[in-house]
Amino acid sequence: MGALQLHVFYLILLLTISSQVISKQGEWKSATATYTKQADASIITEGACGYGDLYKASYGKYSAGLSTMLFNKGSTCGACFEVRCVDHILWCLQGSPSVILTTTDFCPPNYGLSSDYGGWCNFPKEHFEMSEAAFVEIAEKRAEIVPVQYKSRVKCERRGGMRFSMSGSAHFFQVLITNVGLDGEVVGVKVKGSKTGWMPMARNWGQNWHSNINLVGQPLSFEVTASTGRTVASYSVAPANWQFGQTFEGKQFKSRSTKLEVRQREE
Repeated sequence: MGALQLHVFYLILLLTISSQVISKQGEWKSATATYTKQADASIITEGACGYGDLYKASYGKYSAGLSTMLFNKGSTCGACFEVRCVDHILWCLQGSPSVILTTTDFCPPNYGLSSDYGGWCNFPKEHFEMSEAAFVEIAEKRAEIVPVQYKSRVKCERRGGMRFSMSGSAHFFQVLITNVGLDGEVVGVKVKGSKTGWMPMARNWGQNWHSNINLVGQPLSFEVTASTGRTVASYSVAPANWQFGQTFEGKQFKSRSTKLEVRQREE
């Protein structure tokens, strides 16, 4: 096989694998769902993803806690899922309408109860603990638990740019990243000060990312990579006089129908 034929073979193989991955991501998968009864219609304010007030984080009432199988040690924090109630004539709303949910919390297992009654989030169950406001858009409020189907990595509707919230100390810099577009799932973050090059940050928990480098007094740029592999850089999003506790708005991932801004790394 010649070099050109080999190149074409690998190109076809790559396209085939990519199409299979995209197809699987777009398939409906089976799970279950319950809802948490809270007056403000949101999951607990201080959830396992670290978002705090969900309305300030722009996630509001369309939020959910995920079982261990779906939560994936916090890597799916911020990810969007499309969920619909199916196969229950009494509890599912007519026409099986769907909602788009943002992962904001972890639904812990309860091995003292059967996974079929009470232990909804026991491993290896795939389960969504939805906000009440979101749940009643797909099922009757009287329902205790309903069968659902879900699609992962669906597009999140966000307003404005990504938000970067600073915390930590001079020798433990941490940033919480919220309001992420595309599918909402962040898999990599880099930070750059005026005195440094691009440095990878480590995931602390949820969507909190940290670095042990002292970045105080430097304007900061952030480079965020989504699970799709697409990357966007927000240059000098935080001025040199930024303070811990402040939040800054950067750029946003553009939809696939538009050309993603070409980023040029500073040497």
